[in-house]
Amino acid sequence: MFSATPIERSAEAQADVDRACRDLALYHFMSCPFCQRVRHQIQRLALPIELRDIQRDPERRQELMAGGGRTMVPCLRIDHGDGEVEWMYESADINRYLARRFEGQ
Repeated sequence: MFSATPIERSAEAQADVDRACRDLALYHFMSCPFCQRVRHQIQRLALPIELRDIQRDPERRQELMAGGGRTMVPCLRIDHGDGEVEWMYESADINRYLARRFEGQ
């Protein structure tokens, strides 16, 4: 469906991106077209974001419900590092956030 060459960064810049992505996790499932859009953005931006499949892992589904309040996917879990965790739903919002945060790094 999508094909894009991932962006290339210097080793140092990619290491910075890799560290920033430790605070992110995408709750998804494979056949969801909105999840596919977000996974494409993740691939395009060369982001090592942990993927948590809520259809195959009931614990991940429970985490999503407990944290985000609903089991709708895609949902990006953003740990701000200060104890605040944000649960971002909507593929367009997630893709905009990822582009703003990582494009150009």
